[in-house]
This record gives sequence, C-alpha cells and structure tokens, in this order.
Amino acid sequence: MAKQMKGKKKDQNKKKPKPDPETLHTSDPQEFMEGPISSFMQRTKEVAEKNDEQSKEDATKKRDERM
Repeated sequence: MAKQMKGKKKDQNKKKPKPDPETLHTSDPQEFMEGPISSFMQRTKEVAEKNDEQSKEDATKKRDERM
C-alpha cells in the first residue's frame, strides 16, 4: 500500500502546470502575458493609472488655490 502512495505522488508532481519562462522572476508577470483578456486588463490598468495621476494633479491644484 505504501508503494501505491508513492506512485500517486509522482503522478501528481508531473501534472502541476509550470509557469511560462517569460513570466518568471518578474514582479508583475501579467505585464508580459498576451491574449484578449490580458490585453484588456493591461489597457484598463493604464487608463486607471492615467486617471489617478490626473486626479492627484487636480487635488494639488485645488489645495494650492485654497492657500
């Protein structure tokens, strides 16, 4: 019975998916992924970052106007 358990563990290790080499060792592996969903998410991220920068600039202007 112990031999059967060892055999199952080996099979489980073989089935584990491996990450793509181009996404290894990066802080944000999604940045390099391709495909319709990844592309959509990257565009959404870029727009959100741009809007965040604009809102920070607007907040700074309003603060400066009050002073």
